[in-house]
Amino acid sequence: MSRRPTARTDGRTGGRLRRTLLAGLVAAAVVFPVSAAASPDVPAPAPAVLGEGAALPDRYAANLANLDEAARSAEDAGRGGRAAKLRAMEAGGSARFLVFDGRGKGRAIEAFGDLETADRVAVLVPGSDTTLDTYQRFRAGAVALQQRLRDEHPRSAVVAWLGYDTPGTVSPTVLTTGRADDAAAELGAFLPRLARLAAPEAHLSLLCHSYGSVVCARTGSGSEVTDMALFGSPGTGAGSAAQLPTRARVWAGRGDADWISGVPHLRVLGVGFGTDPVDPAFGALPFAAGSGGHSDYLKPGTASLNSLAGIVLGDSPAAQPGAGPVSASASPSGSSVTALPAPSAVAAPEVSHARA
Repeated sequence: MSRRPTARTDGRTGGRLRRTLLAGLVAAAVVFPVSAAASPDVPAPAPAVLGEGAALPDRYAANLANLDEAARSAEDAGRGGRAAKLRAMEAGGSARFLVFDGRGKGRAIEAFGDLETADRVAVLVPGSDTTLDTYQRFRAGAVALQQRLRDEHPRSAVVAWLGYDTPGTVSPTVLTTGRADDAAAELGAFLPRLARLAAPEAHLSLLCHSYGSVVCARTGSGSEVTDMALFGSPGTGAGSAAQLPTRARVWAGRGDADWISGVPHLRVLGVGFGTDPVDPAFGALPFAAGSGGHSDYLKPGTASLNSLAGIVLGDSPAAQPGAGPVSASASPSGSSVTALPAPSAVAAPEVSHARA
């Protein structure tokens, strides 16, 4: 009588199955709640070429002229939708672009406020599906933040940094750190240049939404960056705030209605982003994010906008000068924090930026 094969008992088959199921859970949780935005292949001129020492007014004028040319190219190609969106970006000729590239999905780095006099500068880093075709929603958040900052501190500015090719929300790239690695190299090179454009000894804050938090978490930053806020984050690819290549204070918050809270915080075979940044075990300082959803953090009048403005301005007690980085050792409400050594007393941690 023949015997039926018995199942393996060494756990290897079960382990592979669990890893496959976990990867599928991450993919389903990230991909299905939202839909992707298409970026048409529209002809556009090459970006304006400017020297490193170009004055801000010259930089703004050259990029605005390039934007106008890109809009005309789109019109000539019969792509009225893209042309209309580019015309809206011109803001009646008052827009201040540090960088503009109308090719493909496009790139745009826009300043709000007077950079040359600003001693508090917030850099917004967006998440997936942020392109020239969806730029107005990104700009709206930057405008709301700048208005909130200006009410309290006139010498403030906001930089909307669409300086990378964001992944599509429905795509394999949104589940890995590959795009973030490329973006981190761009952002890391941009930050010292931005510091030189702002007022002497200006404090820069990185405000990083959704997949943008993966970008920020992989960006090496110098002493000019005092704070990094992660919101709507799926994770960072790091196990803790201490592993990030920055001396800045690291903050994390999530709105009560943000669908991303349902994302499994796993990292399996290079898929997913690991530890939840709002988990006290991650070691970030929690901030109040209110009851909003994934796209609500920068809406006027929200608790999250007030919290982010406070981080930029140093209004929170834990963000006062000299307080140094902090680690969350919080109750579920996130009300308790423990101070750590000041930035000058610790070496910047090193992490691998290799692609997952």
